[in-house]
Amino acid sequence: MRARWRTCSCTIFTWCAIPWTRLLCATCRTRNCALPSITERGRAPGAPLLELPLLNSEQREYLLTLARKSIRGHLKGEPPELQAPHDDALTRACGAFVTLKQKGRLRGCIGNIRSSDPLHETVSRMAVAAASEDPRFPPLQPRELDTTRIEISVLSPMQKITNPESVIVGEHGLYIRKGHLSGLLLPQVPVEWGWDRETFLRQTCRKAGLPDDAWKDPETEIHCFSAEVFGEDA
Repeated sequence: MRARWRTCSCTIFTWCAIPWTRLLCATCRTRNCALPSITERGRAPGAPLLELPLLNSEQREYLLTLARKSIRGHLKGEPPELQAPHDDALTRACGAFVTLKQKGRLRGCIGNIRSSDPLHETVSRMAVAAASEDPRFPPLQPRELDTTRIEISVLSPMQKITNPESVIVGEHGLYIRKGHLSGLLLPQVPVEWGWDRETFLRQTCRKAGLPDDAWKDPETEIHCFSAEVFGEDA
């Protein structure tokens, strides 16, 4: 399967979670950019602009191929082959999620918000985990792999925020924590479901097992992050 992504000439953002024809870059104002226009959405004062760990097309293709090979090897009972690539972008420590979809429906999604391991190792492990350890789904069966689409989200560092109005739907993912409970939703989730900012905050609280309005509690920690999202063709 070929990788699918759309980027703009400004190369600041990369996004492939929603149809590219609907998008307009806030920086270069072209319609093949990755994110909806920040200017059109309105950036709240103090909204964090998080640095994304941008990858080129070859690096993305490498990670997608590695993820598929890792899952295939796991299904065959074979140990993973993790020869380190000669590429600093692929061996840096970085958080990442791997999402599996079948006919557009979620089939598994697991990741690390931060990692001390090289990116390629994290992607390999999270791909296997998404196929076998997501408690919401039964383990992926060998017959399902060819009809399963892989999507990878490479995360920026987390940034704690104190003003929930600084969260920008379509740019930020959320990680909410209170006590021993925590939950995370990737940046593409509210876009795919058509949520506004408050719904995004409520749903992340719900994902954490917290009351929907826990994001209003001063004791609740809200962290945001950006993600470079890319995947295989459907």
